[in-house]
Amino acid sequence: MEYITYEAEGQIGIITINRPKALNALNSTVLDELDKTLDGVDLESIRCLILTGAGEKSFVAGADIGEMSSLTKAEGEAFGKKGNDVFRKIETFPIPVIAAVNGFALGGGCEISMSCDIRICSENAVFGQPEAGLGITPGFGGTQRLARIVGTGKAKEMIYGARNIKAEEAYRIGLVNNVYPADELMAAAKKLATTIARNAPIAVRNCKRAINEGMQVDMDQAIAIEEKLFGDCFESHDQREGMAAFLEKRKVEAFLNK
Repeated sequence: MEYITYEAEGQIGIITINRPKALNALNSTVLDELDKTLDGVDLESIRCLILTGAGEKSFVAGADIGEMSSLTKAEGEAFGKKGNDVFRKIETFPIPVIAAVNGFALGGGCEISMSCDIRICSENAVFGQPEAGLGITPGFGGTQRLARIVGTGKAKEMIYGARNIKAEEAYRIGLVNNVYPADELMAAAKKLATTIARNAPIAVRNCKRAINEGMQVDMDQAIAIEEKLFGDCFESHDQREGMAAFLEKRKVEAFLNK
């Protein structure tokens, strides 16, 4: 891998977009390597992922404008599909993904953060969809996810105006869950990931599916999705151990992902 690093720390996997000289901008190679990295995650042992960017200035400054500037209509659509396919893989990845946003998260950077389950950021983080100022639309899901996360009015204001927002406003409008000093961000991400990883993996995965799939349908269909995933947890070792520990007033010995 040229631009992606991956390391496992116990039950947590950490993916770092490592192109700091370009502020971790996304080109085709980065997207391909990220896709392969996701495919290589050991889902038997890893229970939560953290996605971040190398360096202190930028999470992901956006898609690579140098690569995009000469694209034809067909090539532009294909590049959008490449990004969307990878980001959708993150969004639907079996285990939770936390975006630790350190610095700029613009364009594709804002979009990849929004494909993650949870976003936390550093105090110097900046979010935005500046594409309209470059003569294009957001192409990696920005028009869809931003509106779903912060509401259509705020999303349209940011996208139409190509307006960036700082960490404090991102927190106020619900784009991020928490804001931390830059030197505390990764520790906070690992603490949150560890908290998630301690819980029953089958249950956490089913919770992710229930939320994601349920948000796309009406309430009657959503409840049916939840019922199925709720029932799917039963007869597992983890369900039996979790409930036995509660009834016996003891700590869970181990959740085994089975």
